Amino acid sequence: MLPDMGRMIDGRWTTQWYSPDEKGRFQREATSFHDRVEKAEAGRYHLYVSLACPWAHRTLILRKLKGLEDAISVTVVDPYMGDEGWSFPEPDPVNGASYLREIYAKTKERYTGRVTVPVLWDTREGRIVNNESREIIRMFDHDFSAVAKRERDLCPEHLREQVDAEITALYEPVNNGVYRSGFATTQGAYEEAVHELFAALDAYDARLGKQRYLVGDQLTEADVCFFTTLVRFDAVYHYHFKCNVRRIRDYEHLWPYLRDIYQEPGVAETVSLDHIKQHYFRSHPTINPHGIVPVGPLLNFEEPHGRG
Repeated sequence: MLPDMGRMIDGRWTTQWYSPDEKGRFQREATSFHDRVEKAEAGRYHLYVSLACPWAHRTLILRKLKGLEDAISVTVVDPYMGDEGWSFPEPDPVNGASYLREIYAKTKERYTGRVTVPVLWDTREGRIVNNESREIIRMFDHDFSAVAKRERDLCPEHLREQVDAEITALYEPVNNGVYRSGFATTQGAYEEAVHELFAALDAYDARLGKQRYLVGDQLTEADVCFFTTLVRFDAVYHYHFKCNVRRIRDYEHLWPYLRDIYQEPGVAETVSLDHIKQHYFRSHPTINPHGIVPVGPLLNFEEPHGRG
């Protein structure tokens, strides 16, 4: 049996977990809400996130880099996820909800599917606009530019095809690869995922020895999507998900690349390793039954990276 996290079926909460395939491979369900913002207005939209979730973390970084803090408010769920799913440490100030699933039910009364973060909420229409991180960060990057305080484009038109290709290429072996390793239910499924993961990391390390970022010399959305997996790797995935062939600290180029992005003004403020570790090590009882949260490792993301 895998960790006890639930889903909604016809609007009712259940503790049904993801079903592995016949070979024990973890299968992630697709997100459900894919609308776009019609008109970006400051104060209209609200973001629900977990500081632990790498997908939600992407949206927090784009919000910060674009200077959207005043335009888009945020509610952070509790780091612990139990049988009731994502909960709020205090009642949600926007909808008065105690659990994130209530936000999904407000949008679609008989909703069936996972209750995930991030969630972009329209306070005027009272519904979820989007819960796909890749689409939300693109909206923050482009559609919210009129209310952004910083003029910055992390996916300029001339690089869009490359950025999209990089984000797609990262997903299966790396972003989802750590979960495919950690949530595999057979030895074969685990080894398949972990070998793909480290083959990809080895290749990225070689590439980043020749260029500063994934798409040449400019920080893009693709780097943000890579960063949120890398920054959790040594503290969580290496131990908790058995991704222990190497640490990111063992890589000649990935480790300074990670520090380079962390030291980008504003990014460090979005990282909470305590919240991250509290979530993973306490919320997966079949992987870590006693819920003990490790003290380490000691990671110095402020060490000079030498990639300027």
